[in-house]
Amino acid sequence: MSRSHSVGAAVFGIDLGKTRFDVMAADASGKPIRRVKLTRYTILPFFEQAPRALIGMETCPGAQWLARKLAAMGHTVRIIPAQFVKPFVKSNKNDARDAEAIAEAVVRPTMRFVEIRQEAQIDLQALHRIRDRISANRIQLICQMRAFCLDMESRCGQGLASSSSTWRASLPTRPTTSHR
Repeated sequence: MSRSHSVGAAVFGIDLGKTRFDVMAADASGKPIRRVKLTRYTILPFFEQAPRALIGMETCPGAQWLARKLAAMGHTVRIIPAQFVKPFVKSNKNDARDAEAIAEAVVRPTMRFVEIRQEAQIDLQALHRIRDRISANRIQLICQMRAFCLDMESRCGQGLASSSSTWRASLPTRPTTSHR
């Protein structure tokens, strides 16, 4: 494989890690022309110098951020769900082989991709997930308190409104201490 900067690369496959990224460059026929390991600090300068190409990566934390950065540089970026990349790994799994499998999968005409989302979309999704988690935790706590009340021979209704009035009436008040 050539040690020159990926001249003639038509496709890049990136296996994203926490601190290290394995990149495989392939020509238009799919033949690997270069494999390189990059860090979070060297990946963007590498692709600024690389020819504009099709870049594939798996869905994982950081994929959306990197996809937006690479698309802004003029590359065509595709994010592939991990379960669709797995069939393309040829032998024992490692990061370099994953990058090669991603490069092979991204050129398939029937491959399904994940949409590259804007920061506002990601922020809104995060808020919805937090709200759903708070709601689920509240429901779990209500169910747990109802079980405790039943253990103490105290009945309480379903839901927050009917349960909270029962709890206030049946639970002892917390002793207050003065700090003098």
